[in-house]
Amino acid sequence: MSSSKFETIVKVVLWVLMVVSAGITAWGYATGFNDISVDTLLYWAYVLVIVGVAAAILFGITVSAINNPKNLIKMGIELVAVVVVVGVVYFLSSGAPAVGYVGKEVSPMTLKLTDTVLNLTYILCALTVLAIILGGIRNAIRNK
Repeated sequence: MSSSKFETIVKVVLWVLMVVSAGITAWGYATGFNDISVDTLLYWAYVLVIVGVAAAILFGITVSAINNPKNLIKMGIELVAVVVVVGVVYFLSSGAPAVGYVGKEVSPMTLKLTDTVLNLTYILCALTVLAIILGGIRNAIRNK
C-alpha cells in the first residue's frame, strides 16, 4: 500500500471517529445527559482509548520491525515491565469503598479498578515530577 493511500485511509478513519464522537455528544446534550447517554459516552470513550492504544502498539511494532528488528526485543521487555507494574499496582490496590459515600452501591471490581487507576496516576505523576527535576539537574551539570 502506498503512503498516500495509507494517509487517506487514516484521515477518513479519523474523520469518521470525530463525526461519531460529535454525534454521540450532541445526542447526550439533547437528552440532558441521562443514564443511557452518559453510559454510551463512556463506552465510546473506552472504545476510543482501546483503539488508540492498540493502534499505537501495532504501529510501533510494525515500524520497529521494519526499521530495526532488534528493537522488538527491547519493546517486548518494556511491554512486560509495564504489564508487571500495572499488575503489582492492581494487586496492591485495596478496592475499599470511599469513606462517607452514601450513593448507590458500587461493585468490588469497580472499586478495585478505580483504586488501580488512581494509584497508577499517582505513581506516574510522581515519576513525571522526578523526571523534570532530574532532567533539570542533568542539564545544569552538562551545560556548566
